[in-house]
Amino acid sequence: MRRLPRLALAALFLLTLFILISNSSLLASRPQGRPTLLAHRGITQLYDKTDLRSDVCSAARMLPPRHDFIENTLPSMRAAFEAGADIVELDVHPTTDGQFAVFHDWTLECRTNGEGVTREHAMAQLKALDVGYGYTADGGRTHPLRGKGIGMMPTLDEVFAAFPGRRFAINVKSRDRNEGEKLAAVLGALPPKARARLIVYGGDEPVETLRRLRPDIPAMSRSTQIGCLTRYVAYGWTGVMPEICRGTIVLVPINIAPWLWGWPNRFLNRLDSAGTQVFALGPYQGGGFSTGLDTLAELSRLPAGYSGGIWTDEIAVIAGAVKPTR
Repeated sequence: MRRLPRLALAALFLLTLFILISNSSLLASRPQGRPTLLAHRGITQLYDKTDLRSDVCSAARMLPPRHDFIENTLPSMRAAFEAGADIVELDVHPTTDGQFAVFHDWTLECRTNGEGVTREHAMAQLKALDVGYGYTADGGRTHPLRGKGIGMMPTLDEVFAAFPGRRFAINVKSRDRNEGEKLAAVLGALPPKARARLIVYGGDEPVETLRRLRPDIPAMSRSTQIGCLTRYVAYGWTGVMPEICRGTIVLVPINIAPWLWGWPNRFLNRLDSAGTQVFALGPYQGGGFSTGLDTLAELSRLPAGYSGGIWTDEIAVIAGAVKPTR
């Protein structure tokens, strides 16, 4: 009878040893290379993120400006690529005349001199607005970007035309399945090489629709993100990749990353094999938001030789530390 506990302990020891060895990043090599850098909204105006909620006007929380670039505009994107970005993230809304406007907010009042829901306007109406109108760093006493953003809200087609061969991450702001269909049609009309340079993320319903209609484009929603990471933590140690983790993108806060089996090299290799791209974020502090990886202190928390992706609001700072400016 005493042999059974010994056998059980031996089996437990062997299982633990198997898990540690098969998930050791030290035994997993990766090709040499720099991280892939994603510039969130291009070159942006920074803002106070204290107690940030989805209904807060970030333009009214603007920090003292260090430049005149306005997020989601062509000059902002160009500056981000020149600073070292491999991918620029942008936000889209369908318009009443069948186009996609590149603009962050669901409504127009925060950043512009317009009113109403963004998607309830024609593109010509949106083009007439000043996208720098609402930015203020002193509670509304001054507006340093007012008058500098007139006519600068681009269409998605204009972005593609302005930056041929560049990579983009497209954020769908709605929960509308029809928007997923419209975006799938627009992206499906692009040449295969152009589609291969895109990733999409956003609301569950439009992303689910896009993934069904255009499975060749990596796409992520909140549900796929949570589902992938929770399943991977549950049984990723076996080497079996959860199906929900395939053909998508995964965002990993740097304080969560060490808990993922095989972080970093084996984890990255497994996701690469599943056709999924990984981007490290800044630390997750609870709530609905995790900010970009924006400081050198945060960058130092990544393992030496990390070669996944980095998602940042401070592309000039991060690019200057990890790769030479183009």
